Amino acid sequence: MRGMSGDPPNFARDLPKAELHLHIEGTLEPELMFELADRNAVPLPYASVEDVRRAYVFGDLQSFLDIYYAGCRVLLREQDFYDLTWAYLTRAAAQGVRHAEIFFDPQTHTDRGVAFETVITGIHRALDVGRDRLDISSGLIMCFLRHLSADAAMQTLTDAMPYREWILGVGLDSSEAGHPPSRFRAVYDRAREAGLLPVAHAGEEGPPAYIWEALDALQARRIDHGVRCAEDERLVDRLVEEQVPLTVCPLSNVKLRVFPTLQQHNLKQLLQRGLMVTVNSDDPAYFGGYVGDTFQAIAAALQLSPAELVTLAQNSFKASFLPDEQKHAHLNALRRFVDQPSLKTTS
Repeated sequence: MRGMSGDPPNFARDLPKAELHLHIEGTLEPELMFELADRNAVPLPYASVEDVRRAYVFGDLQSFLDIYYAGCRVLLREQDFYDLTWAYLTRAAAQGVRHAEIFFDPQTHTDRGVAFETVITGIHRALDVGRDRLDISSGLIMCFLRHLSADAAMQTLTDAMPYREWILGVGLDSSEAGHPPSRFRAVYDRAREAGLLPVAHAGEEGPPAYIWEALDALQARRIDHGVRCAEDERLVDRLVEEQVPLTVCPLSNVKLRVFPTLQQHNLKQLLQRGLMVTVNSDDPAYFGGYVGDTFQAIAAALQLSPAELVTLAQNSFKASFLPDEQKHAHLNALRRFVDQPSLKTTS
């Protein structure tokens, strides 16, 4: 990859990219939260959009989740899930996203009495429209809430089977501390038997041992977050050797106090050590930026070169679950973007 000089200010934001770690419920902007609350007659504990944003100061993952789950109460109807997903897709399209593999948390809704069908039909319908109108391909990854039981996860997998063709994979999210991946071995075994691709959150607040468990007990194909792998040299060696993708979320990590500041994030070190690092936005409505914003923020904070940003964008397509032919098409489109004369490339 040639070096670049004079790259435009929006280069990082506009790079063609895939997003692989995005919770659709975490894209619920305060404005839409109020709109849906009004539509569905759901009372909110906030007087205004500004009050909601002021509440987005988190001491840890759990303090975020408390607000996250409260916000989800406004999501009741199929149209709500459609509107939520469509709003994300339009923002993502404006920030270079060409493919998105999106998490959803059905238990967050079914435990409130919202039917599984309502949730997935609204999201799926928006993804279909996004492919047609925005040229964003997508896949849907169903996450199990790890603070709930493994039996509850198994029931969710059973509920999902009538919609199997709409689901790409399974994931594991919610509060990590004290909830090791190995508890969910049986449900992951069954999901893989059904042809669902396994990923798992590990090594954000939880220790490196959780990453080992995700790889060995769940046979995870990607590790979501994974930044604490740096505490275990043998684990780092394995991740490099096997090129296991890490779906890193820098703005989220700072908001949730995994790192004190963006300048202290270890993403650049992980990238330089040869790990398959990707950059994602996690829950952008709560953490202050979508994926293009995140690229811009890390470019400045970590002094990433244009070539390193391009590597991160390349990694996002390589780490996706797209067929090889589509990966190559995206990588070629990325190369054409970088080679535009307006970017003033130099040898």
